[in-house]
Amino acid sequence: MFSKREREMAMKNSVSEQSFYIDSEEEEDEEKVLYDKVADNEAANNSDSSNYSSDNENEIRQQSKPNSLNPSWPQSYRQSIDLYSSVPSPSLNFLGTPTLTRFSSSFLSSTLTRRHTPEILPSLNKPLITPVDEEKPKERRSSSHSLLPPIPLRKSSLKKIIPDGKSSVSHELPLSRQSSYGQAVLNGMNVLCGVGILSTPYAVKEGGWIGLSILLIYAILSYYTGILLRYCLDSQPGLETYPDIGQAAFGTVGRIAISIILYVELYACCVEYIILESDNLSSLFPNAHLNIGSFELNSHHLFAVMTALAVLPTVWLRDLSILSYISAGGVIASILVVGCLFWVGLVDQAGFEPQKTTTLNLSTLPVAIGLYGYCYSGHAVFPNIYTSMAKPSQYPSVLLLSFGICTVMYAAVAVLGYTMFGESTQSQFTLNMPQDLVASKIAVWTTVVNPFTKYALTMSPVAMSLEELIPSSHVKSHVYSILIRTALVISTLLVALSIPFFGLVMALIGSLLTMLVTLILPCACYMSIVKRKISLFQGSMCVLVIGVGLVSAVFGSYSALSQIIQNLI
Repeated sequence: MFSKREREMAMKNSVSEQSFYIDSEEEEDEEKVLYDKVADNEAANNSDSSNYSSDNENEIRQQSKPNSLNPSWPQSYRQSIDLYSSVPSPSLNFLGTPTLTRFSSSFLSSTLTRRHTPEILPSLNKPLITPVDEEKPKERRSSSHSLLPPIPLRKSSLKKIIPDGKSSVSHELPLSRQSSYGQAVLNGMNVLCGVGILSTPYAVKEGGWIGLSILLIYAILSYYTGILLRYCLDSQPGLETYPDIGQAAFGTVGRIAISIILYVELYACCVEYIILESDNLSSLFPNAHLNIGSFELNSHHLFAVMTALAVLPTVWLRDLSILSYISAGGVIASILVVGCLFWVGLVDQAGFEPQKTTTLNLSTLPVAIGLYGYCYSGHAVFPNIYTSMAKPSQYPSVLLLSFGICTVMYAAVAVLGYTMFGESTQSQFTLNMPQDLVASKIAVWTTVVNPFTKYALTMSPVAMSLEELIPSSHVKSHVYSILIRTALVISTLLVALSIPFFGLVMALIGSLLTMLVTLILPCACYMSIVKRKISLFQGSMCVLVIGVGLVSAVFGSYSALSQIIQNLI
């Protein structure tokens, strides 16, 4: 005979076990429902695709044509670029055995294992972007790329259900994609207001006072093309990134081509960071050098090498979210440097003596074109900012405010810097500031520290895209990832040592790459997506913007390259 207390305990255990089984059955039923809906959706897509016209079938067949690259490359674009437009929870891990938790994502491991997840490996006979008539519009956008099937229920635990019945942690979706108006403005300013502000006085020197009007022209055109990117994203369900837009406009070739251009631009920015560090540190310690036998490193080469060694461990980080916290202060750093320039000029009264200035300098105006263009190289991130906003209808206002504030800062620094230093203005105004003043030291050291946090964030998208190409037999080996990232850092060091001209390299980037990303490609993609629905005014504006971009790219690139070659000889 059991006592009364024992009978009560047995009943409680029975009830708890029964409730556990009920909960388990409910979870299994829920998972089964999810799978049934996914299967039904895929079956519906297959049946709908069989009813397409011959033109659509040819287009789909062309987009899904196999090539040497993964047709969905790059899959890691949204994941890596989101570091610029959102601040995730910090989780500091180096390359090695991953320790995965529910709320800390491993960017490297997600890149290496994502290709083996069945949800994101569609067959090659399906288009990568679902046509408009296949999918109904949703209140919220789908996942970070259109390859994931639509999952009706999305839990906060970030679990993915895979066919073998196990659950895995999703590394694609951040915990929140609901940025406020203020956050979106700060993200836009953080993207736009970078190292380009250091060279705006030098751009006035190269183009003259009249050439400063180019800055305003590029601001207006860049704002217009930023709005065009929004129209492209809204044209089809599932478009969330710049490569998605390229694929919607020109198929897989467009996606790959635009991705390569964006990655080359990011790579070139990393080269600029090393040159920037070398120039500013060598101005602080001009007598620094290193002798190794008969081999000698002067101050520029020494600090370039030291910078590469310093950023190398940050590039090896598997989770860069802690760096994104620090680099999010890029706006504050830019404002601090600008404030120091105004303090030196207006309070310390350094400069403002009658300086020789030029009204218009036609011979080097193309260099100024590239420098001004570089100031508005943020379009690669604008789609991410738009799709992460809680109220996407506020996107035009966010863009307008971000462009307005940054343009005012650019113009103010350009006018003040060129007025202070005249024809002696160097490629970075921090190099002209008197070194004995406290404000000058603050400006220089702020300029030195900021790129150390941004280098890894800028290089990470390039590294992750290359890691996607690792053969599947070696995908789990982190040695390949370390080698790729180390090789990228070394290559940027070699390029920076070979072409140590900060202003000219920036002019080349702004003329060639920024003109493509900011002016030419948004208009071309918009015209390709909208096609016959485009109005006469919109078509004329797109043609005008493309024309301005092409002329600027040709003349700016030629002038920058010719001066680089001339300085190297």
